[in-house]
Amino acid sequence: MKHFYATTISSSPHIRSSESTQTIMRDVLIALLPALAGGCWFFGLRALLLAAVSVAGCVFFEWAYRKLMKLDGTVYDLSAAVTGLLIAMVSPVGLPFWVVLAGDFFAIVVVKQLFGGIGKNFMNPALSARAMMLVSWPALMTSWAATGSRTPLFQSTQAAVDAVSTATPLNALHGGLLPEASLLDTFLGYVGGSMGETSALLLLIGGLYLLVRRVIRLRIPVCFVGTVALLSLIFPKGGDPLTWMGYQVCSGGLMLGAIFMATDYVTSPVTKWGQVIYAVGCGALTVFIRYLGSYPEGVSFAILIMNACVMLLDKVGVPRRFGVPRKGGPKA
Repeated sequence: MKHFYATTISSSPHIRSSESTQTIMRDVLIALLPALAGGCWFFGLRALLLAAVSVAGCVFFEWAYRKLMKLDGTVYDLSAAVTGLLIAMVSPVGLPFWVVLAGDFFAIVVVKQLFGGIGKNFMNPALSARAMMLVSWPALMTSWAATGSRTPLFQSTQAAVDAVSTATPLNALHGGLLPEASLLDTFLGYVGGSMGETSALLLLIGGLYLLVRRVIRLRIPVCFVGTVALLSLIFPKGGDPLTWMGYQVCSGGLMLGAIFMATDYVTSPVTKWGQVIYAVGCGALTVFIRYLGSYPEGVSFAILIMNACVMLLDKVGVPRRFGVPRKGGPKA
């Protein structure tokens, strides 16, 4: 007896996947929830309000720009929401809302939409916004609330500056000294810093979720963090080399940058060797800026610099097309 099976005939691509921009961005939002919850635990509900304002700002600016330019709406792909949450995560919890909204506008309109929208920007929008805010309002962007300070939900600009009550571990490391906080407290997040980047543990939990969901691969985070760890171990500025390395890895925005920023599909290379060179470059520049720069943190600027090199790095390690001979080799 002959059996006939129904065949679906369709145009390419023939390999289909249930993944979409929306599902990927949703996974990133879920992965950021542990760090967001940690921010609320360490600094109070002001962290949640800051995140809500930033997300709402990014979504509004994307909707308004595309409405004004008579383009299709893209807010439902959740990319603007991810950008807004990341901007909040790399900001001090006491940052005035108007500064956050200025960063939202810069990230969405200037960095993302003016270059054509999602998939066409050449730099990470959230990190670009952070760099802009740091250059424009350095006092506000370096005003750190102490863990457990419970920053008021609403406060004036001057109150945000006056709320400075602690230094970050990187401030001590920048001066060649080990921080007063223990390495365990630094790893857990009981230190001053930006709202969502103090706890390496919670960020690693989010990164593990992204790995399980196959949203990111280990290559970029491991090479990035590994380069910082190796250089810090070889060239310590103070204390025991292993302890110095531990503080360098757990402090600042290294984990957030390596897991959530450097792995951005749009602004990272697509080839394997290109990704390795990109991640090693991010790590080396991070250490270089931390050691020799006037600002104690170097993750944001390191990633942005390497973002500008991605077009060249995409040419490294490009696989040979099937049936095409190598130059100088025998013809297929």
